[in-house]
Amino acid sequence: MSTKVSDHVLERLREWGVDHVFGYPGDGINGLLAAWGRADNQPRFVQSRHEEMSAFQAVGYAKFSGRLGVCAATSGPGAIHLLNGLYDAKLDHVPVLAIVGQTHRTAMGGSYQQEVDLHSLFKDVASEFVETVTVPEQLPNVLDRAIRTAYARRCPTAIIIPGDVQELDYSPPTHEFKMVPSSLDRSSWTATPSEESLRRAAEILDAGDKVAVLVGQGASGARAEVERIAELLGAGVAKALLGKDVLSDELPYVTGSIGLLGTRPSYELMRDCDTLLTIGSSFPYTQFMPEFGKARGVQIDIDPHMVGMRYPYEVNLVGDAKATLQRLIPMLDTERGGREWYDTVRANVSRWREVMERRAQLSADPINPEYVAHALDPLLPSDAIVTSDSGSAANWYARHLTMRPGMRGSLSGTLATMGCGVPYAIGAKFAHPDRPVIALVGDGAMQMNGLAEMITAAKYRDLWEDPRLVVAVWNNHDLNQVTWEMRAMEGAPSFLPSQQLPDVQYAAFARSLGLTGIRVEKPQDVEAGWRAGLEADGPAVIEFLTDPAVPPIPPHATWEQLEATAASILKGDADRGSMVKQGFKAKLQEFLPGREKK
Repeated sequence: MSTKVSDHVLERLREWGVDHVFGYPGDGINGLLAAWGRADNQPRFVQSRHEEMSAFQAVGYAKFSGRLGVCAATSGPGAIHLLNGLYDAKLDHVPVLAIVGQTHRTAMGGSYQQEVDLHSLFKDVASEFVETVTVPEQLPNVLDRAIRTAYARRCPTAIIIPGDVQELDYSPPTHEFKMVPSSLDRSSWTATPSEESLRRAAEILDAGDKVAVLVGQGASGARAEVERIAELLGAGVAKALLGKDVLSDELPYVTGSIGLLGTRPSYELMRDCDTLLTIGSSFPYTQFMPEFGKARGVQIDIDPHMVGMRYPYEVNLVGDAKATLQRLIPMLDTERGGREWYDTVRANVSRWREVMERRAQLSADPINPEYVAHALDPLLPSDAIVTSDSGSAANWYARHLTMRPGMRGSLSGTLATMGCGVPYAIGAKFAHPDRPVIALVGDGAMQMNGLAEMITAAKYRDLWEDPRLVVAVWNNHDLNQVTWEMRAMEGAPSFLPSQQLPDVQYAAFARSLGLTGIRVEKPQDVEAGWRAGLEADGPAVIEFLTDPAVPPIPPHATWEQLEATAASILKGDADRGSMVKQGFKAKLQEFLPGREKK
């Protein structure tokens, strides 16, 4: 039997080490599907309920494995559905390859069924590389280059293969004019800054008395070096959300997340520092960074396209975080003076932990959403992978979960799209089938995407060595994050026709699929609910009935701002009394002197 173009696509993917492709079938990729049948499903075709979920699963797989995520879809509607997940990969700098079909070449340009201008469709999201394969000889170079580019640029790329091309006999490029051969190897490389720029950076850092370090996902391979430089400088370390698992939150100088979803000590760290070192982060919110002119700055980032645009840094070190820090650290003064700043940072962190514990213990109707995350924290397995969806659940993920060595966590950082939590978790399970995965989602995200993808979890549960995939749903019948944003930013009460969600029995739906479903209606049952989910012999949905009136208070909120929000609520919010009460109760915890106060 001759080798078809579609056969060679799968063969080349295997040679690149691709072992999973997340996709959904359609006649635009029938040739590829037939090749999968001939290849004994290698790499494994993982079927989602929707192409957008395939793209999210590929992103989750790539984020937690460090390897290329691959998704596949048919022409027209299938290709369009991939876009949101691919934009998530683009904005969070994740290597993903999309393989999409197209109508036959003979029909292109004829307004044929499902014909879409795919080059125009993908030219932004896959701007680093998108190409159509029109003849077999073109294939190896296009496919190899798409994969190399995805890895090197940390971005999504796309290749488009018309249906009739998939079924052609494969023939490699020859040694002739206008043929482009290709090679498979992707040798590793490491970028480092110049000696002169490193010395300038060392001088700035040595001159600082109050050093703050901000880390993002780009520092994930430099854990030991980040710890060393922080301890050497007597610095506090704040974490962008994508860098939550870079350092252990058990370290006394780690102030936690930064930004609207961040912590008070991270806000204080940036407010009061005189020197800022940013490592592998493109955190965009300038208002949460030091005031311009108040702090000197040094940035380390591997991408020259991303340096120097978030803060007026004096030195931008373009290089790999680990290699750059290994060269920078020996240049620093090891005989620094007092540790007053370091002690202040530690005291702020300790106090914040008490505040968060008190907030979690506050009464609510029926369950305090902060308590749900707080109760999970000590129960997390040491090798847990945690995904969070966008929404108010991301606040509790950012503030209440203690990342410890060996744990992983992520969410949609820059795009902040809803609906990624469950498909991320499924991608993580295929990347690490021997590890427990926990997804934290709101009821809005669960209705948007999560319910359908529990079918995917049920379909593949037997493939995972550790069968635990726990999906926790904050069920408050409200699109809660947007509701609070309306109150705080627009000065407007909740608009119920857009914000109120229908009541769905999430645990019962899980049980209908043969999965574990747990419904928790009272605070005293929260811990037992978590334990039951974490001890289940397969995927589980834990549905927590939480109070939508508990506010995700920003770390910089003042009494005056809280009062302004309360005034907007009193204009006519449906649940205004309890919201004002919960908001003031939560804010009050920051001013109580000790643990004995409740």
